[in-house]
Amino acid sequence: MGETIRFGDTAWLGERIDGLAARSDRDGESDRGVTRLLYTDSWKEAQHYLAETMKEAGLAVRWDKVGNLIGRLEGRDPQAPVVLTGSHVDTVRHGGHLDGAYGILGGIAALKKLKESRGTPERPLEVVSFCEEEGSRFPIAYWGSGNMTGSLDWRGGGDLKDEEGTSLAAAMEASGFGREDQPDSRRYDLGAFVELHIEQGVLLERMAKQIGIVEGIVGQRRYSVTLRGEANHAGTTPMNMRTDAMAGAAEMIVRLELLAARKASLVATTGRMQVAPNIPNVIPGTVEFTLDIRHDNEGTLSWFCDYLIQEYEDIANRRGLGMTITPWLATTPVPMSLELTEQAERVCAGIGLSNRRMFSGAGHDAQLFAPVCPTAMIFVPSRGGISHSPDEYTSPEQLADGVSVLASLLYELAYEETAS
Repeated sequence: MGETIRFGDTAWLGERIDGLAARSDRDGESDRGVTRLLYTDSWKEAQHYLAETMKEAGLAVRWDKVGNLIGRLEGRDPQAPVVLTGSHVDTVRHGGHLDGAYGILGGIAALKKLKESRGTPERPLEVVSFCEEEGSRFPIAYWGSGNMTGSLDWRGGGDLKDEEGTSLAAAMEASGFGREDQPDSRRYDLGAFVELHIEQGVLLERMAKQIGIVEGIVGQRRYSVTLRGEANHAGTTPMNMRTDAMAGAAEMIVRLELLAARKASLVATTGRMQVAPNIPNVIPGTVEFTLDIRHDNEGTLSWFCDYLIQEYEDIANRRGLGMTITPWLATTPVPMSLELTEQAERVCAGIGLSNRRMFSGAGHDAQLFAPVCPTAMIFVPSRGGISHSPDEYTSPEQLADGVSVLASLLYELAYEETAS
């Protein structure tokens, strides 16, 4: 135990990260950032690019029913529990080039390094490019890891539609997936999962730490709120005779901010809003907006959401607005494996990398694996804490540090330990 693997081929990793970032939609709004939504053309191009990268690294490649892409380094015992690493290929709109992508390409780099320097592992090693995690196209998140862990079912996408009215099921079929004859996504052979990721926060940079070792991931609630008032003329309708959906939404969003600020560690965001008829001289008749609420304690999170919904009902009633609140994501706070956390700390010490334990305020595929198998997350710093942005940046040296920790941990799990 304790052998360390040092990854230093920053050029190889950087070229592949740039290559993957080039597989992006360009909608004319901006050429900055990466937009790669589930089952779009750019998504398909990205997955095929990663498949070729996996093959070049000496991995056997396969796809599952929902479009998860898996590269496998076979073990001496093919039936032993699989040690899995990876992350998601999809992005938010105009996002960064590292979120998700780094975990996939860093995983490929780690397996490539292990294959070249250590040969065949005792247990199978796999890297996965999950088809979706962000929830940027359809009102569902973790479609890839959810299907792999059994918390979601590939048959359940018929009622989920994007902004253009295309169902998830139709988009999946158009991309060549969701067929009965394709391999099931659900896995029962996993021995461990390790996800490598940029921090998406400022803690590591501010504390001058090279590696973050995640102790747990916050719980999340996401809702869509629809307010229905009455559209009318902006100049002829007195203020006391209006049923203004926008004014109601504004009050609710400000109330959200005030309530969230009173709870330590709780964060709440309205990230998307749609207004109809969306004309400067017409009182808005309908407003739709989203809620994203997160906390590391399930009791606090549930209490806050229930209290907020009651507050919103009071505001809607007082203003004479119709309201519908639709929940579409609910995850509980998830602890990572204590054993793997301690193992990762020992790996960092062996390589000579400063580190700290931390909680993740962002959701990750890892939280779906924690109830299924021992799970760990490794963070590297994000400059300025910026993520989900074209300005997302982590230095090549910091990216290489993360791959070194990942490769060393995978070595201990797949080369040194015997299958249970």
